[in-house]
Amino acid sequence: MSGPPPTAHRLPPLWSWREFVDRARAPDSIPDGDGRHKSAAWAGAGWEEALQLATDGWAQVVPEADVSVAALRDLARDEVLTTALVPAWDVTGSEVDIGAYLAGEPECMVDAVPQRLSSRGRVVTFLVPAGYIHTTPHASVVNRGMALTALCSAIIAAGHSVEIWSGFCAHLGKKRCAAVAKVISAAEPLDVGRLLFAMAHPAMLRRLWFAVWDSAPTPLARMMKDRDYAHEPYTCYPEDLPDGVGDPYVLPFLSPADAQWATFDSAMAWCQGVFAELGLIRDR
Repeated sequence: MSGPPPTAHRLPPLWSWREFVDRARAPDSIPDGDGRHKSAAWAGAGWEEALQLATDGWAQVVPEADVSVAALRDLARDEVLTTALVPAWDVTGSEVDIGAYLAGEPECMVDAVPQRLSSRGRVVTFLVPAGYIHTTPHASVVNRGMALTALCSAIIAAGHSVEIWSGFCAHLGKKRCAAVAKVISAAEPLDVGRLLFAMAHPAMLRRLWFAVWDSAPTPLARMMKDRDYAHEPYTCYPEDLPDGVGDPYVLPFLSPADAQWATFDSAMAWCQGVFAELGLIRDR
């Protein structure tokens, strides 16, 4: 994959799911942002419902992936060290945790502290574009996310780790904008409900990601809102991730023309092909 075009507007990377949700909750810099104010039918959920889903996870039954992963277990003995910025709360820090501040907690300031984290087996990193064309059916978003969640669960059961990032990358006229957030860390247990919400629920984009941009500096937030939160292509690139995050697999962004997302079975078949190419499952 070729490198990205020049990126004129880039938000600081969000290194954890909590940091992402807190940024979405942060006060808007414009009064009419779509993150909070668009209709629930369009967004897939109301604002408070979306925050609840982000906190508790989306409780849906994920079909079990019928794939052969047993051959990967021999690779799972090696220890893998990864570096991550872990949020640390104190009475001083570089950023305010809005939720903790509003709750009256004195330790409401946050600093990102680099830590070396240990995991077992191979670490597989995915960068999944959150952006999609407005005519994309909600069912396509759900089918892709369901398939990805099912296969990630399968390779974790085989002894490997996944690190999953969500990216909102798009174009404002001829200028590109980009932001990324870590959904799942390789050093933590897989939270299926969180992954399912982040990958498969339309409110991930139309509530939380839009809200992240709504709290950007006012000129940028105003420009994003006035231009309908940018336009295709919503392509993400490995270079959109922070330094030190190596060899990610970047999924294509959703388009109404993509037949592979029409049903769960077709989405699973496409994702299985990708996972087989990566050597995560055995091709049948």
